[in-house]
Amino acid sequence: MDKKDEIIIQQLELIRTMTEHNLSHMADDIWGAPKPGTTAWNADWGKTEEKKDKADAAPQSEPEKQEEPAPTMEELQAELDSYIGLQAIKKEVNNLINMVTVYKLRKEHGLPTVDLSLHMVFSGNPGTGKTMIARLMSKIYKALGILSKGHLVEVDRSGLVAGYVGQTAIKTSKVIEEAKGGVLFIDEAYALTDRGENDFGREAVDTLLKAMEDNREDLVVVVAGYDGLMDDFIHSNPGLESRFNRFLHFDDYSLDEMMDIFKLRCRQATYKLADGAEEEVRKLIEEQNEDPIAFGNARGVRNIFEDILVQQANRLAHAETVTAETLMEILPRDVLAAGGKEIPEEPAETEALAEEAPAEEAPAEAETSAEEEPAAPEEPESPEARA
Repeated sequence: MDKKDEIIIQQLELIRTMTEHNLSHMADDIWGAPKPGTTAWNADWGKTEEKKDKADAAPQSEPEKQEEPAPTMEELQAELDSYIGLQAIKKEVNNLINMVTVYKLRKEHGLPTVDLSLHMVFSGNPGTGKTMIARLMSKIYKALGILSKGHLVEVDRSGLVAGYVGQTAIKTSKVIEEAKGGVLFIDEAYALTDRGENDFGREAVDTLLKAMEDNREDLVVVVAGYDGLMDDFIHSNPGLESRFNRFLHFDDYSLDEMMDIFKLRCRQATYKLADGAEEEVRKLIEEQNEDPIAFGNARGVRNIFEDILVQQANRLAHAETVTAETLMEILPRDVLAAGGKEIPEEPAETEALAEEAPAEEAPAEAETSAEEEPAAPEEPESPEARA
């Protein structure tokens, strides 16, 4: 748009304004001054509905959601106690809670305190509850007044390391900024240092160490992974050794504990095991848990549970009648199908097949009845009889 066009637009706008002004005065001259309580002529008449429609179409701001109250220490302690297994972990967490509580009491009474490092190393196989405990610890630290927010930020190598020089520090810093006030949980942390000296993962570690020092009052870092690999990770950098001095080992779940986890999932999802189904579930978990790393402990139990529900759905989809009871019931055949086992025919199916099968022909009866016996051959007459 050139200067000439701008002048024309300004002139048109001036003409429109003057016309509206003249029309307003003309209405007063014809009808007289507006009486009190009446509305004077308005150049915007006819545009009211348009403005109203625009106002209605404008996005309405949603009412702010009220934050749920933070759980108390008593509630968090009850949650910890309700977890299946994890006896050694529960003991360590309780020790940590008591130590932090006394640490705060000493500060409140003006007594000297030793530096308290709350950063931790979680080691163990997949599915042993590491992320679950990290999330609980973030809430516990919030309830104890150690952290300001008490949230959990979970990442792995891909969330910290970039592909070009100089970008890894920026990417890691953004994650740290998001985690401030809570717990930063780095899963498979050993992947940051096991790829050589020139790998960008070491840049992420250096950035992390500096942030841990700068934000020691409002940031807790938990690194997690397999046993031996986590040892190598901690010893790969003197800064890691000095900052991580709490080690929690997560044991594999026993068969009984995994069965308890499976039954807990059933209760939570409103399912129940029919007669004989629990034994089949136990066999299936035992067979697939030969390699705990591949099976994944509680993660493997969850996968089995979901596979069984798929087989139950396949069965019910072809059922003539479905009730609330059948929707909640898991049968042994559902478990067998989930494990790829042969499913025995049910008695009703066997009877139906028997009815549909053609009847076998009865063996032919001996045709030796008296009525049907062939007559004995007549003896030839003797010569004397002929004479």
